[in-house]
Amino acid sequence: MKWKIVAALPVAAIGALWIGNTAMFSHFPEDRALRIIAHRGQHQIFDRTDLANDTCTASRIFPSTHPYLENTIAGMKAAFDAGADIVELDVHLTPDRQFAVFHDWTLDCRTEAKGVTELTRMSVLKTLDIGYGYTADGGRTFPFRGKGVGLMPTLPEVYQALPQGRFLVNFKSRRVEEGEALAALVNDQPAFRNVTFGVYGGDRPTEKSMSLISDLPGYSASSAKSCLLNYLAFGWSGYVPEACRGGLVPVPANYAFLLWGWPQRFYGRMQAAGSDVVLLGPFETGDSGSAGIDDAAAWDLVPDGFPGLVWTNVIEKTKPEVERRGFCARTAKPVICGR
Repeated sequence: MKWKIVAALPVAAIGALWIGNTAMFSHFPEDRALRIIAHRGQHQIFDRTDLANDTCTASRIFPSTHPYLENTIAGMKAAFDAGADIVELDVHLTPDRQFAVFHDWTLDCRTEAKGVTELTRMSVLKTLDIGYGYTADGGRTFPFRGKGVGLMPTLPEVYQALPQGRFLVNFKSRRVEEGEALAALVNDQPAFRNVTFGVYGGDRPTEKSMSLISDLPGYSASSAKSCLLNYLAFGWSGYVPEACRGGLVPVPANYAFLLWGWPQRFYGRMQAAGSDVVLLGPFETGDSGSAGIDDAAAWDLVPDGFPGLVWTNVIEKTKPEVERRGFCARTAKPVICGR
């Protein structure tokens, strides 16, 4: 009899583990809607093969199908018009204490200038052609050269131009003063706080801005790694690690199935901990971290009825996939389904 009890223990443990983490009996909340983050606004997409953080993406764009450049006011407006709920943008704090909205650490790739972006005064950045370096044919032609002069905005200019928008701010540096400067900016102007959805990027500025701005969600590479690894280790018990609480939890779509209780129960646990889930595109070894839900195969990884955030690099191609997957009844932005 004793050996039967001993033999039954593992079965009971497995059964309890399954019951505690299966999504079979869980449901997404009915009062939450799918929301879409447009990475860099509507922009020129590029070949992601062997992409690294220092790769010059302007020199590897695909033939253009629209006139918009990343991190410009026009590209952000186009993204909202195409159905984005949130636009992601990149910032650098310049020597004259302005937040330049621009992706690259240096100016060499996209502009005619050279140097480090954050070491260049905004008055100089305003004179540059941010379309200078774009080419789809290895440098034979430059379709945006001369068309991007003066188009690098400051963060306040973005906020003032698009007061109904919401923005996810990416700190490109690791300087704590960037977090302090953003806090000073948005805490001083309630309208700016209303449009600042969240922050992510460098650990120190991200953590500092979250500590100084009330109820500001965000994540850094360190917090995301800590959150997901600790959840993989202990989430079977229902425990939500501290790094997963009160922020944003980025989840690569191709590894989401590994998370205890994915999708409904995992989402519910994060919501109860005050966090929102951001579903990223499939992660591959060596990826720079900005893969999006960009094609039909990636959209098929989005759970039915998912009410979290979906990250995309091709907002202009999102509407057909939202409609195909049946999300139209549950999107935060009616325009994406033509309502």
